Amino acid sequence: MADPARARKLAVRIRQIVSAAIESQIKDPRLGMVTVTDARVTSDLHEATVYYTVYGDETAVADSARALASATGVLRSTVGRQTGIKFVPTLTFVADMVPDTARELDEALERVRHADAELARLRENASYAGEADPYRHPDEDDDEGADTSPEHRSAS
Repeated sequence: MADPARARKLAVRIRQIVSAAIESQIKDPRLGMVTVTDARVTSDLHEATVYYTVYGDETAVADSARALASATGVLRSTVGRQTGIKFVPTLTFVADMVPDTARELDEALERVRHADAELARLRENASYAGEADPYRHPDEDDDEGADTSPEHRSAS
């Protein structure tokens, strides 16, 4: 097991190297506008997962995934040359869904804001369905004249 701090440092370095290599070395026409968002390395430093986003539609995402899968060997050798470590971790590319999830959450929050504004607008002119004060008060109970104590009710 490697030091967790070393794994984090290696992950940051892999993210930088892969990002630069995609921009300068990979000339695959299927590769779209790819942004490397994160990299994670296992604690034994044998596997690295690189998260990326692609600007475009679903076909651009699928084409970029195929291009990255075919360029994995070149990217791994570039990582090995630039890091100088004995064992270069295997690279796995995973499409990062965080931006999509964030956009969906923003849209949901906007719908909730509109619903709250509509509810507030309806509440402005609303009135109570019953009396303004629906609760009984102790002084009103005495005015009825009937004795409603528990002893009196059981005797009846």
